[in-house]
Amino acid sequence: MTSRLKTFAAVLALASSAFAGSSAFAQGTTLLNASYDVAREFYKDYNAAFVAHYKKATGKDVKIDQSHGGSSAQARAVADGLDADVVTMNTSTDIDFLANTGVVAKDWNKQFPENASPTTSTMLFLVRNGNPKGIKDWEDLVKPGVQVVIVNPKTGGNGRYAYLAAWGYVKKKGGTDAQAAEFVGKLFKNVPVLARGGRDATTAFLQRNIGDALITFESEVVSIDREFGTGKVDSVYPSISIVAENPVALVERTTKKKSTGELAKAYLDWLYSEEAQEIAAKHALRPRSPAVLKKHAATFKPLQLFTVQELFGSLGDAQKVHFNDGGQFDKLYTPGAK
Repeated sequence: MTSRLKTFAAVLALASSAFAGSSAFAQGTTLLNASYDVAREFYKDYNAAFVAHYKKATGKDVKIDQSHGGSSAQARAVADGLDADVVTMNTSTDIDFLANTGVVAKDWNKQFPENASPTTSTMLFLVRNGNPKGIKDWEDLVKPGVQVVIVNPKTGGNGRYAYLAAWGYVKKKGGTDAQAAEFVGKLFKNVPVLARGGRDATTAFLQRNIGDALITFESEVVSIDREFGTGKVDSVYPSISIVAENPVALVERTTKKKSTGELAKAYLDWLYSEEAQEIAAKHALRPRSPAVLKKHAATFKPLQLFTVQELFGSLGDAQKVHFNDGGQFDKLYTPGAK
């Protein structure tokens, strides 16, 4: 090779190396968070705070993109190839599904504290301003003439938690499984149409004016006030409800490909910080931090809570018994039946 050709080759190699480094840097500093739709506003605020925190801690600029939809639909999108670096869902079964496909680690729920769930929520009722039907507890939702908007338990974690909360209400009052099944069957006979996801349910209730009550996450109240204005709905806290964990996980398939593992872990780790827990509380997500929870005691009204593990074993067990094809839900609910 001539001297001139050697020089050209060296410059070309250097340029290629610089381009590769630049590309890797760009890839390694941008994350995609695939999440459930009701968490959109929380993560918008959390992302801005995390970007500032990361810049201060490391001197590096990072960018966080969001993708939102029904929790189960988002899990399927990631399994089908959506290059999310992290998933932040409202049920563990959606992340278990990704773990079973090899996209997420099998021990994902041990990689972060509190079952990898930095926040929780619970199910409550939203009723129209002034509560014209006088709805106060689960019993009121099964009365004749009351229409209830619920997410389809087969497509959204919101709906699965609503179903399990109603079932658990009967069991916690000393009822049998047969009595719980009868009660939940009555409840779903009062459902005019099943919503596809949490935001779809809210839209049906508030914009299409369907139903007398909406069963949804406690955190949805803040979103509704912001989007539709305060005073549109009243919140009703039932006497008994369920603890709904909000699990998170690294999408190892993506982080390995994009070299974003360290950043993605830092992103999920910081969800447990006091600053992040404070942001969560402001969005009506129940913080794990006892200090932040105590500070916002007026927001998180007391009610008797039970866990999925206490009554159903796990969400995976509940899925097999209640929500898989041919399961208990299919036996109780017939679309359009009265």
